[in-house]
Amino acid sequence: MKLKNVLITVKDIEKSRQFYHDLFGLHPILDNDGNMILTEGLVLQDENIWKSFLGKDIIPKNNACELYFEESDLEGFIRKLETHYPSTEYVNRLITHSRGQKVIRFYDPDGNLIEVGTPQSAENLT
Repeated sequence: MKLKNVLITVKDIEKSRQFYHDLFGLHPILDNDGNMILTEGLVLQDENIWKSFLGKDIIPKNNACELYFEESDLEGFIRKLETHYPSTEYVNRLITHSRGQKVIRFYDPDGNLIEVGTPQSAENLT
């Protein structure tokens, strides 16, 4: 078995597509009217479709999961984030873990949690 995609709900697919393109370089590979698959396997789905399908409310900023990205030039990424999206809500600004990895956490425009960290080698993760 193989994990193919991770789906997040969004209020405005075009706005979210632009956000993930501007910051992470993701591009659409399939646009199915309310369901857009981006490169790297991220799927944006209109929250009304998801809410209708589940029959439950969408809870932004629920902090139950996060999207994790790695970036070797984290300071450059932070400058890009602050330039393109100055009203970003941070969970934590730049911190350095005891193992040496630098990370930031913030919400996308729809309250999905994102972490961006410097790359770590396998031996540093144990």
